[in-house]
Amino acid sequence: MERLQSVQHVIVVLSGKGGVGKSTVAVQLAIALKNKNKKVGLLDVDLCGPSIPKMFNLEDKSIHQCSEGWLPVYVDSEQNLGVMSIGFLLENNTEAIIWRGPKKTAMIRQFLSDVHWQDTEYLIIDTPPGTSDEHISVMENLRAFNPDGAILVTTPQAVAVGDVRRELTFCRKTGIPVIGIIENMSGYKCPHCSECTNIFSSGGGEALAKEAGVQFLGCIPIDNKLSSSPGDRWMEFELPSVTAIEEVVNKLMAVDRDLP
Repeated sequence: MERLQSVQHVIVVLSGKGGVGKSTVAVQLAIALKNKNKKVGLLDVDLCGPSIPKMFNLEDKSIHQCSEGWLPVYVDSEQNLGVMSIGFLLENNTEAIIWRGPKKTAMIRQFLSDVHWQDTEYLIIDTPPGTSDEHISVMENLRAFNPDGAILVTTPQAVAVGDVRRELTFCRKTGIPVIGIIENMSGYKCPHCSECTNIFSSGGGEALAKEAGVQFLGCIPIDNKLSSSPGDRWMEFELPSVTAIEEVVNKLMAVDRDLP
């Protein structure tokens, strides 16, 4: 676990349910931080649904070892954005992970202890949905390193907000600070007229943040270009989602400046 001591900021991305775009948000956060000239790591501990390699078009890559441990797969030639995922260890991308809890726990512990993140400034950890063994393993192993905390991702509708409310309870019981809440898929902005249509209603994430007394980090609208382009190109577009995620990152970095 000593390898994590060189990481300045550790942020865990959580959600109480699947389908809210948690991994997409994690990727957008990592890219936006890299574009702020930060050295970033993205750790995918969604062992049964590792989607990060596909989002970055890295499915044909594999992990290499050095004397310090596993090396992450770098998205850029400058090695400012490194990715680690169990997807790099599978023989093919259709292989299913059928593991019981103890084996998952051991794999997560290995990811946290054996990856050589070098002088990474921000480590973003993308977790599976829910409050299961994987989350407990991450929190237990990170506690000694005083992680910055968790970002919770929801969509506006009441069912998603209800599940994220349970995630807030999980964070409080496990002692992890909540940095804030992001409302993803918050309306669809027409690329022609810029009118926003609230397909899934709106305001659920902000209302939950107010109720829980945590920061509301912002709304990210639905963006159809994200589904047709690899993740390493997302920030090249002038899109509503890019603007929204940059505002979120500005808030994160402002919080960092306020820390003693």
